Amino acid sequence: MTTTQPESHIGMKVLLEMRPALDGYAGIPQETRLLFNGLRSLHGVNVDGLIQSSSHVLAKGLPADASRWQAPLTRDKQINRLSRVVISLQQRVSNAHLAAVGMAVRRLLGGSEKLGRFEATHFRDFVWRMLFARTLPYENFEAVTCADFRVARVPWTAMHHCALLTRKVGYALYPRLDTSAYDIMIVETPYPAIVSPSTRLIVRYHDAIPLLMPHTISDKVYHQASHYHALRNNVIHGAVFSCVSDATRKDLVSIFPQAEGRSTTIYNMVSHHYFPEESSPARVPEIISTRRNDRIPARPSVAWNGGMKDQAATPDFLLVVSTVEPRKNHATLLAAWEQLRTERFPDLKLVIVGMLGWGHKAIVKKFLPWIERGELFVLTDVPAPELRLLYRHARATVCPSFGEGFDFSGVEAMRSGGAVVASDITVHREIYDDAAEYFSPYSIEDAARAIASVLDPLRRERRLELIDKGATNSLRYLPDRILPKWHDFLHQRLHAGPGDGKERPA
Repeated sequence: MTTTQPESHIGMKVLLEMRPALDGYAGIPQETRLLFNGLRSLHGVNVDGLIQSSSHVLAKGLPADASRWQAPLTRDKQINRLSRVVISLQQRVSNAHLAAVGMAVRRLLGGSEKLGRFEATHFRDFVWRMLFARTLPYENFEAVTCADFRVARVPWTAMHHCALLTRKVGYALYPRLDTSAYDIMIVETPYPAIVSPSTRLIVRYHDAIPLLMPHTISDKVYHQASHYHALRNNVIHGAVFSCVSDATRKDLVSIFPQAEGRSTTIYNMVSHHYFPEESSPARVPEIISTRRNDRIPARPSVAWNGGMKDQAATPDFLLVVSTVEPRKNHATLLAAWEQLRTERFPDLKLVIVGMLGWGHKAIVKKFLPWIERGELFVLTDVPAPELRLLYRHARATVCPSFGEGFDFSGVEAMRSGGAVVASDITVHREIYDDAAEYFSPYSIEDAARAIASVLDPLRRERRLELIDKGATNSLRYLPDRILPKWHDFLHQRLHAGPGDGKERPA
């Protein structure tokens, strides 16, 4: 059942956390899939994936190392055990709270959490559809499903609970993860465990929002505490940080100055799905009609033709691609859009693509009258090819957030040939540069002004200028620009040696 790695994958052993890939399409889940696939293409880098659930205790994988005390499993028993791992990712097989207690006991006794093996040979459908299909093209099927994987039985949240509970009685005990087979482990958020002394931990740090904007997060007490204490534990034990933007890195260093020499910036990669493509706007109403979010009961009283009696015309709509939650600032955009409709653009529609996040009810309540009038549309589960078409034919893609670590949507819109209007926050200025029109996220009037400057038919050259600059700017995030940075970074960190596992002042 073993798989053979390509000859180019001989060298450092890297374990990449795949937990985020189990959830969602965009953001960190998308970045996880792109990074796994990209790193596996690098010469001298042998990447395995770590399968772990956020909330479920997983069944055992295969033994990572043959033991002379145990008879080898027969083929049928191997497959049965791997099959149970798949099932346990979707059905609870034991209590996560008990798992946290068990970890604490093992940690006190000096034990560690062992990793099982997951061989994908008989489970390629599961690996592909559960971990990769929502981002990668079929052309990558062979590359990612022939990879090796490891299984962490204990849930990610139970690791957090283990530390937070023991902290209340004197000292936060983070479980030790046996990663001794790997030179480097890359995790996608502050990780609630200590790796083996021979392994260098690299934290892919996306943002410090749970610490610096705690009023904008869900489950505030737990989310803030788990982020801070795991991050502090990573810093103390010598982790290295690969930040998704300079803005995020500056935030990290402002909290933990001692991480400055152990942190760098490597931008996210834009997906292959987004590129300039000649397409007809005639498909826009069809996409709007078929991708409406069924969790919102309101339905438009009339079908939208988007002002498209002339099928060659540009559809008259603004596009927003983000989860509906308070930090994303849909309320300011909604008010600016209402002002624009009243004063200058009466046929302008608003299309919002994204899941309903925490705190969405108040903003959806404001959406409802416009949804019922057929003027505003909330979509979900929009496939990337359709989203590419929406980016291209929107009058503008608006990125109104109060805070971000990177913000994929503006880059994707630029790659697709669209114009971008964005809130004037540090990370947007860094990532979008001069290829966006900016506005204060706290001013309805300024948002309306910025959007109008791109929509104004008398200033058509401004929109074309943004599209042209966006096409150039977005090239910075193509895989062939980003992966060489990862190659150099990994080799530098490998030669620098692993963390020693000893605590440092924090």
